[in-house]
Amino acid sequence: MTKTKEQKGDKDQDLSDHDAIEKLKELIKHNSICMFATNLDEHPIEARPMSVAQVDDNGTLWFLNGKSTEKTHDIAADSHVQLFFSNTSDQEYLTVYGEASVTKDKAKIKELWSPIAKAWFTEGVDDPDITAIRVEPQNAFYWDTKNGRMISLIKILASAVTGKTIEEGVRGKLSV
Repeated sequence: MTKTKEQKGDKDQDLSDHDAIEKLKELIKHNSICMFATNLDEHPIEARPMSVAQVDDNGTLWFLNGKSTEKTHDIAADSHVQLFFSNTSDQEYLTVYGEASVTKDKAKIKELWSPIAKAWFTEGVDDPDITAIRVEPQNAFYWDTKNGRMISLIKILASAVTGKTIEEGVRGKLSV
């Protein structure tokens, strides 16, 4: 189910179910690196770059992780996390708030494995330190210009010259 309304030049497009999962996959496909924030009640929040290994068909985000990392300890103490994605070349942005858990499931780790992960886990999928983090989205919001950086810049410049409000982009909530 998709609903659309216009508000101050941006179009609000809240997506749910399959549409929300497809949009989540699309936005993450363009930029799989996010800032992964834990300890959300502490200030400043702690965030570190992480690469999404997979977005499954349920909209769950998966990461490979070391069991001895601070992130693992943070999740054990408070499972709430926030992920921030930014694809500035296409002017796409996404934030995901969710519940994280850590698993040592070897089958899942093998499914998520890629050759680049060997840089962190030198013994491969059997590295004793490797785990997977599962993030179940509870709230997700996105902003997408739909036209990319150059077209957006031209529209902004034209808006500044003409004095007319720019009608650019889509934003919305994803209910996965």
